[in-house]
This record gives sequence, structure tokens and C-alpha cells, in this order.
Amino acid sequence: MTTPPATGLFLTFEGIDGSGKSTQCRLLAEALREQGREVILTREPGGSTGAEEIRRLVLEGDPDRWSAETELLLFTAARRDHLERTIEPALAAGKVVICDRFADSTRMYQGLSRGDLRASVDKLHKLMIAREPDLTLLIDMDPEIGLSRAKGRQTAEERFEDFGLELQQKMRAGFLDLAQEFASRFRVIDGTQSLEAVAADVLSQAQAALT
Repeated sequence: MTTPPATGLFLTFEGIDGSGKSTQCRLLAEALREQGREVILTREPGGSTGAEEIRRLVLEGDPDRWSAETELLLFTAARRDHLERTIEPALAAGKVVICDRFADSTRMYQGLSRGDLRASVDKLHKLMIAREPDLTLLIDMDPEIGLSRAKGRQTAEERFEDFGLELQQKMRAGFLDLAQEFASRFRVIDGTQSLEAVAADVLSQAQAALT
């Protein structure tokens, strides 16, 4: 009898800018590694050499640098490279892949908040990506607080933050709608809690998915 191939867990974090996703990604990766699990911590756009090059194109510069349609193509190109070179090999090896943003962010930023492109996003995703996470953790919080945190980072990657509060408000509402649309894989975490409380909730949801 042949041994079935190992299968990993694909876990993504979503939320508005400044919601604390990246911190929680890192904390979860550390916690799972302490438990002896092999973990790949990655991000979007990015996570592979080619995708990181595209990241600089879409996250830096003037807010009006690209149309929503062009962004959709760039993000999908980055995601395809990321999927081929990082995500799928890690999952095939039985590892846990923790990704800071994935296709749900494209459904929001380009599909909803910057234009009526949701149908185009879903068609392109089905054609070129055809993969959803096993578990998505949505860190939910007030957009004003999130935007203030995001702007306080003062990095070069503030192109989307520069669209202002209205975009973040649309994003929050849209993410909560997505959590209902994809209820089987989404879990909403209260991001207004302390960092430690959020991390505990995140770890609990991840462990449940791993059992």
C-alpha cells in the first residue's frame, strides 16, 4: 500500500490596513513552530522573487499610478508566481502556509472598493489561480484606528493608505460581507482586543483547523 502524499494547511489573514495582520501572522508562525510544525510565513503581493518585484510596482508611488483594472492584472500575475514557487510546493510537503493577504484582498481593493470589478476578479481568479485558503482569519477593527496605525508606520508602501478613510470604511464592510459569503472558511477576530488576546483567538482557530 502506498502512503498518501502529505497535505499542509493554507491559512490566510485579511483585514483593513493597520489591523495588525502582519503581527498576528508572525506570532502564529512562532507559536506553531514551537509546537513542532513546519511553517512557511509569506505575504501578498510578494512571497516569491517575481512577486516581490511586482509588489514594489503596486504598493509604492502615487495613488493614481495604476487603474483598478491594471492592478488586478498585476496582482494576479504576482499571485500566480507566488502560488507556483512558494505556496503549492510547501503544501505538497505537508507544511503550514501562513499568508498575509491573498485573493480576498483583490476581491476588495480592486473588485469592490476601487471599481465594480468583482466579476472580473472572480473570473480571473478561477482561470489563473483556482485555489482558496483552508482557513481565513479576518482581523476586524474600526477603520479610523486602522488607518491611523497604518499611516504611523511611515513606510514607502502607503499607496493604498493614501486613498484615505473612505476606502478603508468600504473595505471593512466588504470584508465582513465576504466573511458571510465564504462562511465555511472565514473566522472573524475582534482586532480591538489586546495583542495577546487577539493572538490567543488566532491560535485557537488555527489549532482547530489543524486537528
